[in-house]
This record gives sequence, structure tokens and C-alpha cells, in this order.
Amino acid sequence: MVNNGPQSAKSSGSKNLLQGPHGPRSLRLRQRAFAFFMAQFNKRYEKLVAERKQALFAGLHGDVLEIGPGTGANLIYYRRDVRWLGIEPNPFMHTYLREQAQKLALPIEVRIGSAECLEAADKSMDAVVSTLVLCSVDDPARALREIRRVLKPNGRYLFIEHVAAPRGQWRRRLQDLIYPIWCVLADGCHVNRETGGLIEAAGFAAVAYTRFQLPLGPVAPHIAGHAIEKA
Repeated sequence: MVNNGPQSAKSSGSKNLLQGPHGPRSLRLRQRAFAFFMAQFNKRYEKLVAERKQALFAGLHGDVLEIGPGTGANLIYYRRDVRWLGIEPNPFMHTYLREQAQKLALPIEVRIGSAECLEAADKSMDAVVSTLVLCSVDDPARALREIRRVLKPNGRYLFIEHVAAPRGQWRRRLQDLIYPIWCVLADGCHVNRETGGLIEAAGFAAVAYTRFQLPLGPVAPHIAGHAIEKA
């Protein structure tokens, strides 16, 4: 699945942590190719979700952590006074991220890491952002615990994720059928993950999201919304 990093990073989970330029050659080649693909061919998706992102990220301020920012597609939505930290497991994304930030005159800090082990202090973030990330992390429940850990009381988790179609629908049957090969080809993406339910069960004080469809075949079903950490 396309990724702004899907989860991510796209967050590929802890298995890719710190592999980077020193990891196996096959992994380096996949990471480099995926970064190039995202930089060149993600424009259609971004046009489809631009208005939703603009509304969702409006008013963000203070300390913001983005998980799996990929090539920096979300940077245009941040105010210049935001203190932005990105956790991106694919080191080949970092150059694209910094180039985009430089164009926007947005100060950023980028670190290699995974969604399941965020390099940020407890209760240090006003907001955490992920778009197309939770589909591809190894342990989404652990990633959500990490998000809650780093959020300040009443801090917000903002998300846009593609999700599993409802059970019984033809699209869900298709997602279940193609999942094994999709996961391999799409950088660990779980096309049939029920992400909305995982967020609801994570223990936030409140969760609100809307469902919508995009013309994207197996990954048409999406959710967009926010969760608020307990005071």
C-alpha cells in the first residue's frame, strides 16, 4: 500500500529497525526502491486525501511526533512553529524528508526507529500523527501503547489508515485472499487489518473517526479521525 511513510515508515515494524545501509543487501535495495517509488508515484493518493488531511491537521501546535513520515507528504499541513519529530525506519526516506522540509522552511528532526519503540520521553508530545502506518507494523497494539505513552494528558493521536472491509463483503474476501502476497509486495502491509477496532481497544479516553472509500481497489476502505489520551 502507498505510504506517507501505512504505519508506515511506512513503519515496517521492529524487524527493519536499524537495518539501514548496514543491513542485508536485499533489504537495502527494497528500502531504496520503496523510497524512490513513494517520492515519485504517491501524488494521486495525496490528491484524494488532501482535504481530509487539511481538516484533520488544522490547529496542530507544540510538540508533534509523526510515525512513518516517509518522504514527507504531510509536512505541508504543519504550521511553521510546530516542533516536529519524525520516526522513520527506512533510512532512504530521510533525504526526501529533509529536502521537503527545506522547501517548506520547516525545522525537523528525523530518527530511525519503529512504531513499537518510539524514541521519545513519556508524556512529551502534544500530538502523534500516523497516516498509512498501522497497516504495516508488526505489533499494532504495542505501537498504540507507545503512542499513549508519549502523549501528554489530553494529547491527540491523529490518523488516516486503510482498513479491512466489513466481513462478508466481496472486498473483504478479496483482501483475505490476496493478503499473503500483498504483505510481501507492499512492504509488510496487512491489507485486511481491522485497525479501527484496535484503536478503539487501546485505552484512549475518547476515539472518533469516520469511514470513507477511495477508488483504490483492495485498499479502498479508510478511516480518519482522532483519539484523545486520558487527562
